[in-house]
Amino acid sequence: MRVAMLQLNSRHDKAANIATIREMFETKIKGQGIDLVVAPEYATFLGDSTDAQWAAGEAFPEGEGYNAMRDLAIEYGVTFHVGSMIESADTGYYNTAVIFDPNGDELARYRKIHLFDVETPQGHVFRESDTIKPGTEVVDYQTGDMKVGCSICYDMRFAELYQQHMRNGCNVLAVPAAFNMETGKDHWEPILRTRAIENQCWVIAPGQVGLHMEPAGERACFGNSMIIDPWGMVVARASNKPGVTISDIDLASVESVRTILPSNKHHVLS
Repeated sequence: MRVAMLQLNSRHDKAANIATIREMFETKIKGQGIDLVVAPEYATFLGDSTDAQWAAGEAFPEGEGYNAMRDLAIEYGVTFHVGSMIESADTGYYNTAVIFDPNGDELARYRKIHLFDVETPQGHVFRESDTIKPGTEVVDYQTGDMKVGCSICYDMRFAELYQQHMRNGCNVLAVPAAFNMETGKDHWEPILRTRAIENQCWVIAPGQVGLHMEPAGERACFGNSMIIDPWGMVVARASNKPGVTISDIDLASVESVRTILPSNKHHVLS
């Protein structure tokens, strides 16, 4: 299966972000035999004030971003995992991943469960819950031979979510993110490689990169989008700027690793 990751520097101009994603499809995805495209968290809008984030939220399936991303899946004949957009629903605003198949049908919708309410070692305070409500459901989807477990950014710190995906039969874990630079330089790669190793799954982790506005000021995202195999080896890594990274993933390696080292059959606690 051939996978493409979009590494973006989305900011607080939704139309410009959508145009950038479309340009990446036209110049980097078209004609490459891609099966699955995965974009990072907050792909269509990232940053600025709480009011601006709410204003950028949209109802699904009526919203501008939703339909633009759906149209790209149809036009380029790919499964498109939109890492997340701001969903406006009757019950509040959610940080929501939406996955479209090549016909534009919605394969899955995942609302981020674990929200980023953190004070970093440098004293920067993030309170995603001031803007976003948490989801409650574990979600996966099937595309070709891939069964993909959904997660978003801060979810990656909670191993039990990925263990549930593994128990549900997933062979790929998607971790779209807008990971903070301060913690990313120390934690991003070790945690992702651990998730691949302990669940013996492929990990696809596209990230935001560069500066964007937050309510507390300008912040930097770590980037370093990567694809990791079930043995925990990084097989593809993005540069330090926006772009597209393409890699073939061998799903047979999942069964090979699980046969060689059947650790997930040895759990004594549940």
